[in-house]
Amino acid sequence: MAIEPRPPRSRAAAHELGLARPVVRGGGTAGNARLTASTGVVLLALLAIIGVTLLDLSGLLSVHLFVGLVLIGPVLMKIGSTGYRFARYYGADPAYRRKGPPPAVLRLIAPIVIVSTLVVLLSGVALLVLGPSSGAALLPVHKASFVVWAAVFSVHVLGHLAELPALLRADRLLARTRGAGSVSLSGDVTGSAGRMLALAGALVAGVVLAVAFLPDFPAWLHSSLQEAGG
Repeated sequence: MAIEPRPPRSRAAAHELGLARPVVRGGGTAGNARLTASTGVVLLALLAIIGVTLLDLSGLLSVHLFVGLVLIGPVLMKIGSTGYRFARYYGADPAYRRKGPPPAVLRLIAPIVIVSTLVVLLSGVALLVLGPSSGAALLPVHKASFVVWAAVFSVHVLGHLAELPALLRADRLLARTRGAGSVSLSGDVTGSAGRMLALAGALVAGVVLAVAFLPDFPAWLHSSLQEAGG
């Protein structure tokens, strides 16, 4: 009669035998900081594309509209992660109290960053849905809020730039062990799977939103072609 092996006595032993199920954890204050940093990098990449479209808005308007809509998912993710830290800190959570608040300047401009970001995105969506006829009323709002946002967001990025590399390296894969198929990770990666899923979900949500609004693109593209043609 065959003897079945006993189940591992601990999660560590189960992991060594490849039997443990992956567990998604939040990662605490460090995990929140890493999620915020990763989301920030994704936003910077998308915003770089938006910046390129501004150099030739008439020719790259479709890209501007699509990427602008994709931005909404990661933007909401970042507002959520920073808002969570705010709520836990001022809710007297011991771990977040020990971590401390962001620098005073960043705390002061945070409401302006959030409000201007929301105004830029919402006015952009309103312009897209209502069509070129809404340009006279909404374009000034969209442009003015973008100028305010660009100024405060630049300060926000500079304030976090020094800590960004360390936060991003924390979840990075260092090496894949040859033959065994196991993975070596650098440092504490608690919650890394959850952070990857959350960020991927935000991006997918943004893409789905952009695709849903594709039928509204032609009116603006046609108007842009007419203006370019004089």
